[in-house]
Amino acid sequence: MRVLSVLTFLAGALVLWVALGILGEAPGSAPESRHLRRMKKRLAVPASYTPYTLADFQALPHGIALEHRGVRERTAVSFEGWNQRMMMAGDGDAHLELVASPRASGGRDTVYVTAEVTPPFRRGGAASNWNYDRLLALFRPNRGGQTPWEQGPARVRVSGWLLYDYQYDHAPTSWSLENAAPRATGWEIHPVTRIERWDEAHAAWIEVPR
Repeated sequence: MRVLSVLTFLAGALVLWVALGILGEAPGSAPESRHLRRMKKRLAVPASYTPYTLADFQALPHGIALEHRGVRERTAVSFEGWNQRMMMAGDGDAHLELVASPRASGGRDTVYVTAEVTPPFRRGGAASNWNYDRLLALFRPNRGGQTPWEQGPARVRVSGWLLYDYQYDHAPTSWSLENAAPRATGWEIHPVTRIERWDEAHAAWIEVPR
């Protein structure tokens, strides 16, 4: 029994170590992993945002050195479009797949830009406008809810810090509509710090407070 207990403990410790390593929080984690984790955990809200299109994201460089990556990650950007898919990631982030053009329910997924709403920006539980269920109703994604939204995805503008996730270090040209997960680039909006929804009646963007 003692041997079994020790083996169980060691197996659990190994799983924890691997998980912390992936998150960049284990002792001895690679500099890239630690940097990525710091960028994902940012809490500052930018004073302004630079509008980015899908083409702007795809034009960003890949495979660049850490010091050059950090310079670009000081930029805050915004992306106008529609959310084709939403899911809760294992680290607690609400994962958004933003596309430049809407599609009908049941249509084919298109190339998307990733945006992540991190737990610190969703705090407040059921009272928060940024909790998962309310974000579902806000975005009306093609996929992510229990049933399709009759009105289709809502037009939104998502803003936040530019971040390079080197784990998706693919040249934009390697992605096509034939891919099962047509992510446009390793660059993403992470964390999301501002969400707006287009108001047809007033022909204006309305910010969604947290």
